[in-house]
Amino acid sequence: MCKHTRTMQPEFFALMRDALDEAEKGFVQGEVPVGAVLARPDGKVIARAHNQPITLKDPTAHAEILAIKKGCLLYENYRLPDSLLVVTLEPCVMCMGAAVHARVAKLVFGAVDPKRGAAGSLYNLAEDTRLNHRIEVISGVMETECRALLQDFFQLRR
Repeated sequence: MCKHTRTMQPEFFALMRDALDEAEKGFVQGEVPVGAVLARPDGKVIARAHNQPITLKDPTAHAEILAIKKGCLLYENYRLPDSLLVVTLEPCVMCMGAAVHARVAKLVFGAVDPKRGAAGSLYNLAEDTRLNHRIEVISGVMETECRALLQDFFQLRR
């Protein structure tokens, strides 16, 4: 199991609020409500995104992937060293793989995903020593709010 950092910095809550706002956009569009925010080390947001695989007809259009792509375009580089990725739901294997390849420094997420999570729940790509980059993980930021949005969405779909 991943050793998660428990230090909650005030900017994490503001950034998670931004990620939740993005997730709510996805909810309205009928997408699974996951939001992501990519920020610089000083907390300035450089990219925002929400899940859009249905809208874009693209299975890779997860919030994290879209935010990472926007950040890379902004910096004209495929690497995002020292960046902070804030996500409402623990990233899947694909999204954690992208974060590792982009050299994201820190991941903050809200709700755990025991069925698909790759940041400590089911898999732990963040600290896998076989990979050439490690990501500091901070979990549980606004977990109740993040989980509630997902639960509301799936209850409406039943």
